[in-house]
Amino acid sequence: MPTALHRMINQQAAALEHVAGLDLAERAAVLAAARRVVVTGTGTSQHAAELGAAMLERAGLDARWVPAVQWSRWSAGHRPGDVLLVITHTAETAFAVRARAAAQEAGVPVVSVTGTGRGWPEAIGTVAPEESETYTVSYTSALGVLARLAHLAGAPEGSADDLRRTAEQVRAVCAEPGIDHIAVPARSLAVIGCGPWGVTAREGALKIREGARILAEGFDSDRFLHGSAVPYTAADGLVVLEPAADADGLTAALADAARREGIATATLEAPAGDPLPPLLAQIPMTVRLQLLADRYAALRGQDPDEAIVGAWADSALWRMGTPGR
Repeated sequence: MPTALHRMINQQAAALEHVAGLDLAERAAVLAAARRVVVTGTGTSQHAAELGAAMLERAGLDARWVPAVQWSRWSAGHRPGDVLLVITHTAETAFAVRARAAAQEAGVPVVSVTGTGRGWPEAIGTVAPEESETYTVSYTSALGVLARLAHLAGAPEGSADDLRRTAEQVRAVCAEPGIDHIAVPARSLAVIGCGPWGVTAREGALKIREGARILAEGFDSDRFLHGSAVPYTAADGLVVLEPAADADGLTAALADAARREGIATATLEAPAGDPLPPLLAQIPMTVRLQLLADRYAALRGQDPDEAIVGAWADSALWRMGTPGR
């Protein structure tokens, strides 16, 4: 029986097509008028914030991504002319809620990206609540919204047509993931990539941790070289994302080094033909890693739909940081 995770993964192409049809001009104008856009989120939404800031920079905006807890508790705070862009699927994530509340109290304009029906009047609603605790469709649809906002603010890519092309590639990936050659590691898995693929490496590793309960970690290629690769042995695996995108050749060289160390190394590359711009290319690559998490969960007999269990599921932990606490 397919998991809820599998169903959510397969809804992503349609969700992107839905996002392609949204009227986002008013929210994009708010962002375009900002002196600085602070993009924030937690966990998977932090990864969306990282890529979203890069998309907005393509529009010529001064966009900075900051983890929601860092922005709420440790930053210097808002400046005149700021706009806060908050990403949270549930509209309940503690420090995202705190960041939004502080901005509103200070009179800072807020644009948010949430799931549908979450009750935030300024929000761009993407999709209905996720059915699996391993979030997928809310992430890629948020990336679609961010790409559209960036395009409307002046970025060369991220148009509605670009998003429809992206949806078609997601549909193709769901039909033919090309991941069967990636074995379950005996001990742990590293995922690496350059630039935006480094963000996707971290997001993909998070899905594998949550969904399959495998120790997995994602790295930018350069960070992997500078000490992070040290503990990896033949008991581990390495997944290398789009090495041809690395202008310096470091990602491919790291894959070669891993093989010499006896580490099982697999490469994931976009199919030839009709290439997407690098930031949009993260969406179908992310879907492949989501499908890998679902495959690993099945092979290991894990339930990817109930990821947070035991003491980690204590509701008091998840409320910490919310306003009023």
